[in-house]
Amino acid sequence: MIYSMTGYGKTVIKLPLRDMTIEIKSLNSKQLDLSLRAPAAYSGIESLIRSEIAKYVVRGKVDITIYTENAKGGNSPSINIPVLQNYKQQIEKAAEELNIEQPSDWFKLLLRLPDSITTEACPTSENEDAEIMKGVAEAIKNLVIFRQQEGAMLQKLFTQKIKNIANLLDSVEPFEKERIEKIKGRITDSLENLKSVDYDKNRLEQEIIFYIEKLDINEEKHRLDNHLKYFMETMECGEGQGKKLGFIAQEMGREINTLGSKANNAEMQRIVVQMKDELEQIKEQVLNVL
Repeated sequence: MIYSMTGYGKTVIKLPLRDMTIEIKSLNSKQLDLSLRAPAAYSGIESLIRSEIAKYVVRGKVDITIYTENAKGGNSPSINIPVLQNYKQQIEKAAEELNIEQPSDWFKLLLRLPDSITTEACPTSENEDAEIMKGVAEAIKNLVIFRQQEGAMLQKLFTQKIKNIANLLDSVEPFEKERIEKIKGRITDSLENLKSVDYDKNRLEQEIIFYIEKLDINEEKHRLDNHLKYFMETMECGEGQGKKLGFIAQEMGREINTLGSKANNAEMQRIVVQMKDELEQIKEQVLNVL
């Protein structure tokens, strides 16, 4: 079972003085990249939050957002009038010196500036910190469930794509045999047209065999078939297989490219292009696998 790096987890906790919402979003990334946004009042438990997430989220770009709503007796936001006065004086002075018009809507402008609205944070307690950590754990649990569901969808997609490539590989065989006969016939006909040239037929047979051996694709087919089976086996090994699946996909690409370079047949080239298309879809999505 594979897990996706894309996920979302959310939980709402009820505290004595406020409600709190904790959201965790994750996207694909080569390493674990944590970003935490929370009120300054909770800076004391920031390291605990990061450690808790790192236990369960091994890789990915993770954004954690914690925001509160003081709906139970907490202080409401208030306009910081001294700050607004100071901003207004500076803007009026700048307008005079630069000889430009003053703003027509002062409130709209001033209320957008930093620190124009303040909210006095309610004090926190150890019990509250413990409740927040429970909420973080619940949000992580929801994130992991989401990642698992996304991983199941990816696994279904990969299984279908691997099956398609395997079927395309099987469809190469009749064209492979036909191709050999055409190559022999083409070389022989070309020499027959050179009536004034004498050649050693035994030597010609040896050269044809040597040429055909260079175009033999049995090894590439065998290796590609093994890579397809290995990819399927790796998906069943549990989480944390994303990088490994990426490496296997690269090896599959090498074998398909070699098949294309040795094809020397229009139908086989068409099949190889279809294989590349299926593999490209795997490569795009494997970047999201944990």
